[in-house]
Amino acid sequence: MHPYSKIYDVIVVGAGHAGCEAALAAARLGHPTLVVTINVDHIGEMSCNPAVGGLAKGHLVREIDALGGEMAKNIDATGIQFRRLNTKKGPAVQSSRAQADKERYRLRMKGVLERQENLDIKQGLVDALIVENGAVRGIMTSIQERFLGKTLILTTGTFLKGLIHIGLKNFPAGRMGDPPSNHLSDQLRALGLRVGRFKTGTTPRLDGRTIDFSRLTPQYGDEPPVPFSFETQSIRQAQVPCYITYTNKKTHEIIKTGLDRSPLFTGVIKGIGARYCPSIEDKVVRFPDKARHQIFLEPMGLETTEIYPNGVPTSLPVDVQIKMLRSIEGLEQVEIVRPGYAIEYDYVDPVQLKPSLECKAIRGLFLAGQINGTSGYEEAAGQGLMAGINAVRHVRGEPPIILGRAQAYIGVMIDDLVTKGTQDPYRMFTSRAEYRLLLREDNADLRLREIGHQIGLVSDTLYEKFKQKQEAIERLMALFSDVRLNPRPDVNRTLEGLGLGSINQPATLMDLLKRPGTELKDITRLDSRILSFDKEVAEQTTILIKYDGYIRRQMEQVERLKHLEGTKIPEDFDYQAVPGLSNEVKEKLLRVRPVSLGQASRISGITPAAVSIIQIYLKKWGKNGKP
Repeated sequence: MHPYSKIYDVIVVGAGHAGCEAALAAARLGHPTLVVTINVDHIGEMSCNPAVGGLAKGHLVREIDALGGEMAKNIDATGIQFRRLNTKKGPAVQSSRAQADKERYRLRMKGVLERQENLDIKQGLVDALIVENGAVRGIMTSIQERFLGKTLILTTGTFLKGLIHIGLKNFPAGRMGDPPSNHLSDQLRALGLRVGRFKTGTTPRLDGRTIDFSRLTPQYGDEPPVPFSFETQSIRQAQVPCYITYTNKKTHEIIKTGLDRSPLFTGVIKGIGARYCPSIEDKVVRFPDKARHQIFLEPMGLETTEIYPNGVPTSLPVDVQIKMLRSIEGLEQVEIVRPGYAIEYDYVDPVQLKPSLECKAIRGLFLAGQINGTSGYEEAAGQGLMAGINAVRHVRGEPPIILGRAQAYIGVMIDDLVTKGTQDPYRMFTSRAEYRLLLREDNADLRLREIGHQIGLVSDTLYEKFKQKQEAIERLMALFSDVRLNPRPDVNRTLEGLGLGSINQPATLMDLLKRPGTELKDITRLDSRILSFDKEVAEQTTILIKYDGYIRRQMEQVERLKHLEGTKIPEDFDYQAVPGLSNEVKEKLLRVRPVSLGQASRISGITPAAVSIIQIYLKKWGKNGKP
């Protein structure tokens, strides 16, 4: 055994999207940090699709950026196609997505970690945690290296007992080309944690030279591209199109012929798969009446011919994969560079975590990413950032940062996980957020920049720039409310000439902008001073005005629930002693151990009556932890 003399404040196991954000956050906050990963060449690796963002996921990326994280800046520097999604719908559900140059994304993130002060990087396979007296003390690698630390963050992705399936063949791997971690989850079980099994999958990678793109529909990005980060001024690297094609009846028949050798349909795979990202064979079986399924052919970089066919994740045998793909228009001569596969892996039931992402049973142990049952780079990165922040605060003896459901999608995600758990790989959707009109992509900085600055991840310079933006929004709001038009004939002629209709009583510019169908550009013709404001400021102000009634209504709902969130429940609160609670309710409360009445109210099966009983009993709870 080789012990290192240096004791770290934070040790991060794994350097995927969660691990990168966790390690950077801890190091940037000034604490000696170590990240240990199986292969340092795969830091920031995009194991599946080469893209960041998407519906609701784009919200997470913007929130990470507002708090001082790295993901948004990394995709802005390496993205090769940027698109805004749902632009014909309301602002609450509009999201950003970008194709990444896979290699450049990985290399840039690796370089950011390598250059980060207070951050050491080691290559190693972690076999065991060092736990003493209920607290984590460090890690042991497979070659008997011993690293000691005050806190530990596990971001193991799909590596815990990872098992890859291609047809009826399977072999241990954390992802294609990397070994799994076969001992760590056994130790987590031995420490008393509930460990489950999930499954995910990825598509084959194709040789772009063997695809006939002339027969396919190109899909171009937005022009100009809209960055993710609030710090990025513009996207300068080359942009490329994706291409659209579809499966067909013949494709589906080929898939069905291979089901007898599918690990998914022969019972070889035991793990539960992602409900919202099924394999192509699963989609064909579940939706037999659907004539075709859309496929996006996504370039994997500017300097590679590899193509990612988004829409056909599969674990079918390779011969079936080839036949299936060659039945699709434009892919008749296609060659597979890397086959698609499914991977099973262990995860930890996230109900065993505090909202800080610290393990309830082991002090100083934090979990983030797919080990908590989530799927997706963005979900992992958001958890990693919060775990890194809270590990530092644990070392400092400071209270954790807990984002509320009305503050951030990150808050919604973590609350969902630690309160309800998950029965299949968790994916973020806008529908999960009850206050989604407050949690828009465009206002992520208005919601979270202040917190990022208070924590110490947002510099004074960036914070000052943010304050200037806030003040500009206030000035523009004042302009809209102060400029008042009177119903004179000449004013009405002007309004009608602009297509705004007439007024029969005094109206402000704000009143006019609230009218259905009225756009900001219409109002600018009434007062040119609006043009002097930054485009982003003007757009956010427009949303605040147009959706004012809805926003105020959601704010009122948040205020009404604040007393529940603010009523804390002691960790050692004795639910068994509370009269009037059923055994089922007590069991659920003891399983989750909610930190507040608000969290208790969101546990499945906990009724408002049960919450009221707990609230009454809490008032009797003495300072010494006794009623």
